[in-house]
Amino acid sequence: MMRLNIAIAVLMSGLNSIQIWVSCHLFERLFDTFQAKDKDWWIKLFSQFCSKTANEEEEIVHKLLGDKFKGQLELLRRLFTEALYEEHLSRWFTPEGFRSLFALVGTNGQGIGTSSLSQWVHACDALELPPHEREQLDAFIDQLYKDIEKETGEFLNCEGSGLYVLQSCCNHSCIPNAETSFPDNNFLLHLIALEEIKPGEEICISYLDCCQRERSRHSRHKILREHYLFTCSCPKCLAQADDANLTSEEEEELEGEGETDDAELEDEMTDV
Repeated sequence: MMRLNIAIAVLMSGLNSIQIWVSCHLFERLFDTFQAKDKDWWIKLFSQFCSKTANEEEEIVHKLLGDKFKGQLELLRRLFTEALYEEHLSRWFTPEGFRSLFALVGTNGQGIGTSSLSQWVHACDALELPPHEREQLDAFIDQLYKDIEKETGEFLNCEGSGLYVLQSCCNHSCIPNAETSFPDNNFLLHLIALEEIKPGEEICISYLDCCQRERSRHSRHKILREHYLFTCSCPKCLAQADDANLTSEEEEELEGEGETDDAELEDEMTDV
């Protein structure tokens, strides 16, 4: 197991360190679960998650690891095999099976972030304090975050990843009618309606954050294709089907050029 943790540490030196860390430890939990008494039931349940074709899996693995660390996946597979191999799970320990498992977690895994520190800060915010004490407390908290970040870097919160059978059935929409949250500051996922959902209406969440959902249709499609390998056809995307195929950045550049041209035209008119 020590060699396995070393291999994970090597992979973490890449750009997606937190995602790789939580995914690898989720693998360990999965294999432990498959070795339970009701292993057949767990394996059947696991098979319900969305799977991809071989080419799509290759794209997902490349996206997660990049060219530099893609070769480390084989080392990780061998070490997982040494530490956790069981005959009835042999298909997951082949190169193709391990890649499939990695891709499955990459597309279906739900990030879980909890923070004891943020809970404490919220409790501090709720305190009724005189103005000068409030200023002192706020300054202390600001400095505390800076000091902790120097030591932890990306790992400020307790980061994890989980597979949720029902939540993973929710498709994406750029105008979702529900969202996932972790209000109890643990692994319990809540699926909360954002509007009234009628009987028979599909429950949709968004795979994009709030800022990404406000970007152009072309930008949203680019993100979804790169990370989830599909093209969205939600009502918002269909309504914007005739929009120019420009990313939000390209639109901003064109707007900036237009403003420059207008300013130059005004100068010319003033000179005349």
